[in-house]
Amino acid sequence: MHSLLAAALLAATVVPAGDLPATDREITFQSDGIAAHGTVHVPAHRPGTRLAAALLLPGSGPTDRNGNQPPALRPDTLALLADALGRDGIMTFRFDKYGSGPAPTPPPAGSDYHVFVRQADAAYATLRAQPETDPAAMLVAGHSEGGLNAMLVATSVWPRPAGLALIAPQDDRILDMIAAQVGAQLDAALPPEQARAQKDLITAWIAAFRAGGPAGTDGMLPSIAELFRTLDAQSAFLRSDDAIYPPDVARRVRPGTRVLVTCGTADPNVPCGTLPPLLKALHGPRLATLPGIDHLLHPAGSPTDGQPLAPPFLAALHQWAKHWAAGPR
Repeated sequence: MHSLLAAALLAATVVPAGDLPATDREITFQSDGIAAHGTVHVPAHRPGTRLAAALLLPGSGPTDRNGNQPPALRPDTLALLADALGRDGIMTFRFDKYGSGPAPTPPPAGSDYHVFVRQADAAYATLRAQPETDPAAMLVAGHSEGGLNAMLVATSVWPRPAGLALIAPQDDRILDMIAAQVGAQLDAALPPEQARAQKDLITAWIAAFRAGGPAGTDGMLPSIAELFRTLDAQSAFLRSDDAIYPPDVARRVRPGTRVLVTCGTADPNVPCGTLPPLLKALHGPRLATLPGIDHLLHPAGSPTDGQPLAPPFLAALHQWAKHWAAGPR
């Protein structure tokens, strides 16, 4: 092991005399009458100290409490985020979204997008109720779609969070983001005129879908057509998702909330160039631009799994978190 890394790990695990050691405990809570499961991480702290407490929210899809979609995707994004915040003395709660975890539970039948927000609201209340939590220092940190959900939670829970970390956050309507991401892939794979023709078909599909009419996939490449047929099959959920414009949510975040927004210059999912409307809508956010960092907070070209969070991201997170670093209260 590299000597500097070994020293850092040793420093992170030393517990001063008289402090309570760091612990993880499993928590079960209810949302919409369905049990959900998660992990509270409580860092080492002085007995009786109330700690800042951060709810961690994952990206899209059936993403579990650690930020994974096994077996295909195991970056451990949220587990690593919990470790990083724990080093600043901030306790965290991360949970298995509907459809994820060792015993995946689907959301209630016919649910729209807001079922996931209600699950996050219930998790926030669960974290607030923990005996170590300082209710005046509740935080929410969300990655990707979780960044949008963090803002939605911040407008619906009480007490309102004191801080938000919006990490490569969803910053546009979902269908516009899908169109941009697929369009970039088409531009990289096809001659310009063919890419343009496919992008025009995507634009037409989105317009028809939003108008409530039939949205056809004729003329689309097979892989593109399959994607949009899958989206159409989830139309009730998708319409409620696509109706949300993140800057509109951002305008409702309480003034005085300490907000960190990060973007990686190598992130094709949430390019830095698309963030200005969201940043303008927020009240005085701190933007951390991360050179060469991708959507999973790794240096561009890194393997997806088994990688630490990139140092530039950890530095930005620390600058945000140190305001609530554990100490006498």
